[in-house]
Amino acid sequence: MARHALVPTELYQPLFIGRLLSLPEPTEALVKGVEIALLAAAALALTNRLPRVAGTAVFFLYLEWMFIAMSYGKVDHDRVAFLVALAVLPTVGAARWGERDPSEAAGWAIRCIQVAVVATYFLAAFAKLRFGGPEWVNGATLMRAVLRRGTVLAEPLKSNPWILRLTQYFIMAFELASPLLLSRGRIGRIFLVAAVGFHVMTYATITIIFLPHMMCLLAFAPLERLDPRAWLAARREAAPAPAD
Repeated sequence: MARHALVPTELYQPLFIGRLLSLPEPTEALVKGVEIALLAAAALALTNRLPRVAGTAVFFLYLEWMFIAMSYGKVDHDRVAFLVALAVLPTVGAARWGERDPSEAAGWAIRCIQVAVVATYFLAAFAKLRFGGPEWVNGATLMRAVLRRGTVLAEPLKSNPWILRLTQYFIMAFELASPLLLSRGRIGRIFLVAAVGFHVMTYATITIIFLPHMMCLLAFAPLERLDPRAWLAARREAAPAPAD
């Protein structure tokens, strides 16, 4: 995305929000300035000092970074949940690894990220039907991707197009049913495993990976059960005593 600093501004076609806010054209100086400021704000946020100020700065700078990146004809939907995460995490305030105190603010932030993940899937299905129509699932959508950027693992699929068409139906069904990710219990866990498996297979076959979105999938994992202090204590107790 930093390469947009070298792209002529004549190719810049701002998104609706960019036009609404009359954002400046991304000159080389602007792009470099946003990049440096974003990295500096992120570094400050990592120190856990001024978390709300630093986190808010990261959100707005990254939002501008996305406006620049997505204003040249291609809009990636894998950043929606990540942007929501950047927006809500500063509201939680300072936090330390291994903290066990319940936090209503943290729970609200996690839920916002979860809803954004589900909305990304569900609205992706809507976009497929809106712009691709029934041919998205009935046509050669994945075959084109395999022919264009398929890996060695995808080679057998070229002679078995029915598998790719069946996969297209699976993707559409999964995205439409994605609100079940918000379910508690076994159904939610099954859908989470299916989502992770889908992204892993996508990368293994056509080298497309949605890393920001996959990071947000961690909001569905019970990370609060991890206690690094208890783990380190158990390791120390299990370690053999030093020989005299």
